[in-house]
Amino acid sequence: MAMGTRKRRQRQEQLWVTHTELVTGPGHPFYKRLSQLLDGEKFDEFCEQECAKFYADSNGRPSLTPGTYFRLLLVGYFEGIDSERGIAWRVADSLGLRQFLGFGLDEETPDHSTISRTRRLMDVDTHRKVFFWALGLLADRELVKGKTVAIDATTLEANAAMRSIVRRDNGASYDEFLQGLAKESGIQTPTREDLARLDRKRKKKGANKDWVNPHDRDARITKMKDGRTHLAHKAEHAVDLETGAVLAVTLQPADQGDTTTIVETLAEAGENVADLIVREAAEAEPGVNLEGIVEVVGDKGYHSGSALVRMKESGVRTYIPEKKQAGKRHWIGKKDEQQAVYANRQRVSGNYGKSLLRKRGELIERSFAHCYDTGAMRRTHLRGHENILKRQLIHVGAFNLSLIFRSLIGAGTPRELRNRLTVLVFVLERLINTLRDADRKSKALTFPHRVPKLSHHALQLSRCRPSKTRVSPRAARPKRCRLHILMCPRAFA
Repeated sequence: MAMGTRKRRQRQEQLWVTHTELVTGPGHPFYKRLSQLLDGEKFDEFCEQECAKFYADSNGRPSLTPGTYFRLLLVGYFEGIDSERGIAWRVADSLGLRQFLGFGLDEETPDHSTISRTRRLMDVDTHRKVFFWALGLLADRELVKGKTVAIDATTLEANAAMRSIVRRDNGASYDEFLQGLAKESGIQTPTREDLARLDRKRKKKGANKDWVNPHDRDARITKMKDGRTHLAHKAEHAVDLETGAVLAVTLQPADQGDTTTIVETLAEAGENVADLIVREAAEAEPGVNLEGIVEVVGDKGYHSGSALVRMKESGVRTYIPEKKQAGKRHWIGKKDEQQAVYANRQRVSGNYGKSLLRKRGELIERSFAHCYDTGAMRRTHLRGHENILKRQLIHVGAFNLSLIFRSLIGAGTPRELRNRLTVLVFVLERLINTLRDADRKSKALTFPHRVPKLSHHALQLSRCRPSKTRVSPRAARPKRCRLHILMCPRAFA
């Protein structure tokens, strides 16, 4: 076989090429199954019906179809792509994704500007309906119960820099503000060291009530999980503790406390469960709990007397651990809060409450890891809560769809499906090695049929020396070690 060279490969492309001569790919098995699921449930027809109000009947050029737009956002979750520009690049480079999206080899795939314009065209409610459509698929397969809900929040890094923040009152930048402070203190021409010295002595330097980013006014100054101070948003999930499905997702300002944002997230989760109950009320054996949300589980950040009273009035039992108090609490004029706090404390201390708290840490953190870490949405590339929430709803809806695929094929993403064969080979290899080691140990522990004879001198050496302390006559007898007992012929008589 002769070696090919780069120079020999250089040739002029043909002017006309028939489509039968074009190179085609077999398609990805994961996206084939996903396309079968979406086509079987008439996903594109549903999207076109919900988005018809945003388009004209016959004017203008054909746009990106609504079903294709939402499929592109699904690709962002399954491929772990954080930006719309990255999604456009990935789709243009993959024959399997072309087949999943319905683009022929002679068609141009949409670029990031087309995806961005389509997102701005559709409102948040339409994206929320698509999220509920995916939730309905889980309910049809009994993957949603809606009885016990766990709520937790995490921070998303905003697409804005701290160096760009300005004052809310006069619009001055951070450097201009420090220079004004220096002039007020008597320094007419301050240096960088002078400004740093003035800034070091100030308290509450990054208060959100004083500073804002002009490019993303919804971002708030907060401390991230790794300890950095950054502009961020707060994402809150309501997860079904029986199946792991996300019932609701909200986007809140990062400076809002958990006791404030839990009300909106719980209300949205209750509305979704109520809609699922109406949807399945006609069935003989509905999978969703007909009583709605009964139990709510949270961490210590959600514990407060007023929040517990509001959830008690809505008919929900709480399992929220209590923060450690420095002193005794005063309940004068707070009888309702006292009863709610004591009842919650009693429920948390029980075995059932402890099991719910363990399950909360497992399922809530799993949804955060899949959506924001491996799903690559920990740092947002969009600005404004409305734009971020649109992408987030479809992102979390794709996570709910992955629960269906884990029950069908044992994998929730294309990468996980690709690694299944490697994991299977690894497990089989470990199993064979374990059985082989167990067989060797069993042969080594088997006692031989004939016991070798030892001399009288060896038997005397195997005896243990008597203790010199004063003990009872029976305990003072010389004890024999295990070697002597095993080798003694009388032991096998």
